[in-house]
Amino acid sequence: MYVRPFPAASGQTQISIAGGMQPEWRRDGKELFYISADGELTAVPVTTDGATFSAGTPHALFDVEVPESNQPYPTDYAVTADGQRFLVNTVVDQPTRSALTVILNWTADLKK
Repeated sequence: MYVRPFPAASGQTQISIAGGMQPEWRRDGKELFYISADGELTAVPVTTDGATFSAGTPHALFDVEVPESNQPYPTDYAVTADGQRFLVNTVVDQPTRSALTVILNWTADLKK
């Protein structure tokens, strides 16, 4: 994963070697969060000094299991302004359900 300046897309800074998805900035711009390829919510400290940008070492915060989505850019988590709390849309284990039986043409059985 990379960060590029906007609107001029010249140059880029590598954030993650193994990739990631759903990047979100902390409100003050001092941290970038993303879900890593192995399912961990990850934080990267960043610094900006005028025209320069540098990224620190990514560190995993906790494991997440987010649902699959057909939307092009879903965000399955939200981070507070200070980057200390997260709200995560996660997959919850579903209890095993018994099989559903459907009887077609049941009115014919009533006539017998």
